[in-house]
Amino acid sequence: MTTENLPADGAPDSPVTFINVFEISADELDAFVEKWEQRARLMREKPGFIDSRMHRARSSDSRFQLVNVSHWASQEAWEAATADPDFSARTRAAREEAKQPVTPNPAVYDVVVELTAP
Repeated sequence: MTTENLPADGAPDSPVTFINVFEISADELDAFVEKWEQRARLMREKPGFIDSRMHRARSSDSRFQLVNVSHWASQEAWEAATADPDFSARTRAAREEAKQPVTPNPAVYDVVVELTAP
């Protein structure tokens, strides 16, 4: 295994990772994921989008039932994409349609340590 310490320089044109962990009740998961996929398809067409994956906890006891990890070419690309009015409206609607509160915890991150197989 190799490890590399990477600078967290936050350069405006450097790739970023967007991570959003969701606190959501287990009975809301399927409907939320279906709507999330529709919103993610909007993002896929935006400049700077690289990829996105939604992860689901195997245990219904996990605090964070869903974890979204997306990669963008830059923070500016991510900011421009998320500023889209259609995306914002759909995101707001998804939270409001849930029977129980959905709590997103979004942030943009830089890689500071990367591990690869030997």
